[in-house]
Amino acid sequence: MEDMDAARRELQELITLIQRLRAPDGCPWDRRQTMPDIGRYLLDESYEVLDALSENDPRHIEEELGDLLFQILFIAGIASEAGLFTLADVMAGVRTKMIRRHPHVFGDIKVRSVQDVKDNWQEIKNQERGGATAKKSIPDGIPRSLPALKRAQKITAAAGKIGFDWKNADEVLVKLQEELAELAQARQRADAAKISEEMGDLFFTLVNLSRFLGVDAEEAASAATGKFLKRFAYVADRLAARGRTPETASQEEMDALWNEAKDKGI
Repeated sequence: MEDMDAARRELQELITLIQRLRAPDGCPWDRRQTMPDIGRYLLDESYEVLDALSENDPRHIEEELGDLLFQILFIAGIASEAGLFTLADVMAGVRTKMIRRHPHVFGDIKVRSVQDVKDNWQEIKNQERGGATAKKSIPDGIPRSLPALKRAQKITAAAGKIGFDWKNADEVLVKLQEELAELAQARQRADAAKISEEMGDLFFTLVNLSRFLGVDAEEAASAATGKFLKRFAYVADRLAARGRTPETASQEEMDALWNEAKDKGI
């Protein structure tokens, strides 16, 4: 109970701090912010939390969760000022929703597996959004502001649940080869608009392949970028030890160091 009391106390202190920042004699920048203004920072803060989680650094996770919580409380504070809703409304609403979506815990529904839980969750969610009619709109409930790969994977998964899908990964691989051929044709014609379109189709097909292979496309792309940065850092460090930079090194020298990093498991 001591931890809960401390959490309540710190929550109230943080709310009071935001009110002070928004006061007439507070911070000019904070005072002029709107909900959409602060909303622009939410995605960045969320990704910083994910980065901290991937590092498994408790202090960094704590810091980034604090930054994310601050943005959420700030938006709730602006809404409260405008008489739209309060932080209490937000918390009561999500608590009620979680109870409603866990009938196997708070009701008499029986489940036998995690999949049963997920199926029940989706069914309850559909009912909340209008029953069967909600299922007809694939993007319903999938935020437009999601990163492109993640949104594409969610949309194609939703389409798959209503029967619009390939049968297996092999069929997606065939489609992937078709898209590569169409991209090659667009390049031959030097058609910039068509090249862009075909690149989009290629990414979209790769997302579907990721889904069939049980891979999160967004996480895979992020991991690949992280791997590139680590290997490039190795190349730059090794070059620096030789008194050279990537700008002065040859492509062959950098390729050799890249393969060296790869062999070291970097």
